[in-house]
Amino acid sequence: MKFALGVLFALVLASVAQAATPFELYEQGKYDAAIAAGIAQNDSPGFTIAARAELAAEAMRRTRCRDCIRRAQDDARKAIAADPKNADAHVFLAVALGREGRLISVFTVIRRGYVSQAKTELDAALAADPANAFAWGALGGWNMEIVRKGGARVAQALYGASLENGLTAFDKAFSYAPGNVGLLYQYALTLSAYDVNAYRGKIEDALARAQTGKANGVYEAFVQARARELHEALKKGDMDAYAALVSRDQGSPD
Repeated sequence: MKFALGVLFALVLASVAQAATPFELYEQGKYDAAIAAGIAQNDSPGFTIAARAELAAEAMRRTRCRDCIRRAQDDARKAIAADPKNADAHVFLAVALGREGRLISVFTVIRRGYVSQAKTELDAALAADPANAFAWGALGGWNMEIVRKGGARVAQALYGASLENGLTAFDKAFSYAPGNVGLLYQYALTLSAYDVNAYRGKIEDALARAQTGKANGVYEAFVQARARELHEALKKGDMDAYAALVSRDQGSPD
């Protein structure tokens, strides 16, 4: 009897030791499990992973899922409520707001204040962690997207956004994470949407480096495949097809 109990106890300990963390589940691409485990953890890091997994899973779907994006926002807000200095949670909330903004009208985006909200979250992320590469990358995208959609004068007057600020923010991102696959991919997408002809050299370089960099986990492997697809389309010179891929990868409506 004592032997049986001892074996059972050892098996329980082994099972606990082998249990994957929410982040490990995320890295493995087990997004539903990562979300459930993160929420069950019921703390700021857990909710942050849940938000991150929601965003990754949504990006990998064939069709957009607004409900998924809203759940990511909810999880990020819970993470921030538990720890206002959780920089990653602020970044994921900003990203989720931007992702939803692509699925609704410009009027609705403005009325709900999503542009200013996203900037507030990125400012909070950088205040908590000035070396957060993903916050700098998201800020670069925030600036350039506003200029692209509203024009330089409107972007500067209403939000203080500019092309120069966007490029500088991306430079800061790469100073902290020079070979990050996800950042290189996002940089290429942002430049492509802004002016593919003016920045073609930088775009090709970023896509090439994204393909050959180290992919950490299933999502970055997916990003590498997308970077390869973009690079091949760009080299073929079919700019309409390339623009369609950029729009798809940025999460525009199907």
